[in-house]
Amino acid sequence: MLKRNLILGLLSLAVVGAMSVEVSAQSQKASDRFGRWRMDSDAPPPSVNIMTYEAYGEGGMKITVASTNSAGVDNEWGYVTMFDGSFRPVTGQENAETSVEFVGERSTRIANKRNGRVTQVIINTLSEDGNTIDNEYVRLDAEGKITAVTHAVYRRIR
Repeated sequence: MLKRNLILGLLSLAVVGAMSVEVSAQSQKASDRFGRWRMDSDAPPPSVNIMTYEAYGEGGMKITVASTNSAGVDNEWGYVTMFDGSFRPVTGQENAETSVEFVGERSTRIANKRNGRVTQVIINTLSEDGNTIDNEYVRLDAEGKITAVTHAVYRRIR
C-alpha cells in the first residue's frame, strides 16, 4: 500500500511539473506572435485587415483587429486571452465572446460566440519561420453543422 501511494504521489508530481512546463511553453509560443500582421487580400483597395498581437497579463495576449473595407469604412474590434479556452468579451462587437487555446506547438483554436452560440472556429497556425499565420475559418449553423470553410494568410509587418 505504501509503495502504491508513493508511486501515485510521484505520478501526481510529474503531472503537475508537466503542466507548469506546458504553461511556460504556451507563454513562449504566444510571444512568437507578438507584432502586427497584414492579411493577404484580393479585395480592391482600400480593403485592409491588420491584426495586432501584444502581451496581456502573465502569459496572455491582447488581439486588436483593424480593418478598412473596399468602401473605405473603418472598423476595429478586439479581445484578450489567457489561452485557457475561457470565453471573454469582444470589444467593438455586440453580444460577442471569443476563446483561445493552444492545440499544438504552433497552432491555436479560436472559438467565436455570437448571442450565446459558437458560430465560427478558427485554426490559427504560425509558420516555422514565424513570418506568416494561416487561418482556417470554419463557420457553423445553429445545429453546429459546418456551413463554410475559408482560408486567409497573414504576413508579419516589419
